[in-house]
Amino acid sequence: MYGSLANTEIDDDGLIQIADDLHRHIGAAQAALLGVIAEVDRRGAWRDSGARDLAHWVSIRYGLSWWKADRWIKAATALHDLPGVADALESGELGIDKVAELSRFATSETEADLIPWASDVTCAAVRRRADIAVRADRADTVEIERNRWLRYWFDDGGRQFGLEARLPASQGAVVARALERVAGGIPKMPGEGADGTDARRADALQALCSQRIVDDPDVDRATVVVHASLEALAGRRNAETEIGAVVPPEALQRLACDARIQVIAENEAGDAVALGRTSREPSPSMMRQLRFRDRGCRFPGCGSTAYANAHHIVWWSQGGATDLENLVLVCGFHHRLVHEHDWSIERMPDGRVRWYMADGTRYRGWPSPEISNDEPAVAIDDSG
Repeated sequence: MYGSLANTEIDDDGLIQIADDLHRHIGAAQAALLGVIAEVDRRGAWRDSGARDLAHWVSIRYGLSWWKADRWIKAATALHDLPGVADALESGELGIDKVAELSRFATSETEADLIPWASDVTCAAVRRRADIAVRADRADTVEIERNRWLRYWFDDGGRQFGLEARLPASQGAVVARALERVAGGIPKMPGEGADGTDARRADALQALCSQRIVDDPDVDRATVVVHASLEALAGRRNAETEIGAVVPPEALQRLACDARIQVIAENEAGDAVALGRTSREPSPSMMRQLRFRDRGCRFPGCGSTAYANAHHIVWWSQGGATDLENLVLVCGFHHRLVHEHDWSIERMPDGRVRWYMADGTRYRGWPSPEISNDEPAVAIDDSG
């Protein structure tokens, strides 16, 4: 309607009136949009979109920066208790940027006085006052600490694991740093796309937790118990942990290497008929020798030392021995190649390690930065 006004007869006052009218229409539309975003948040309607969180969803869908999207979401939530601020946005008295900042510190008791003030100052002034108010609110800091939480659940019939948490920023910074440090050392799987950051963060969380279980001196309480039918043990059906998580056959084999696990074999009636042994990790002395020998993950071109653990070349679950001849150091990412993508490893008589893809083709890759394929590393014996 207003695509081109260059050649119209509208005078300056009329042109400004058009701009004001449009501003009010935009404010009303933005107020309605924030209301819808709040409902999307309440229903969790964004969760199947592939977005990391609601702010990610809003930023992608409406072309905003993540920072601005996060501000809009917080304003959408706050406006439920700030009807005056919501009306000011809808009428065009306040723009959405001022509303986003004002909603950070306004209350139902103070909004009536703050709205005329905010309309007379710059957006930067409103933001400064919001920053000061948030920093000064020590009671709010205590409330944030008190209301920290973490929830997890199994869904999709026990096949997927969900995790959500809300932490004070200081604690969250520690968690984020740990995840990024570990994720940064996890290489890409062959054929993986360019953006695998989220997947590697998930792998990093699993690696941190697995290491904690392995290091736990209380063997009984740190053992993961898996209930498996005879068909599951034969690789034809899924097993199940004691807390209801479904364990596919390939994941069951990897768990036997990654963490302490005890398998309880059951008959068709669900009665225990056999108690499997608990997986045994290499001794500290053996792990020192293994790390000295392999220097890092032995996948060609990897060499990662971040949470690299011992893998049984002849799988432990298939009777493989826990000795240096049957062990190789692999990172968690490439450990999954073996157990969940049907890759295999072979140690040659001269100490070299060969990897084979699922179709049996040898994967050559390139030499790792630590160990040349021409110079196999030799383990030393420090046990005596």
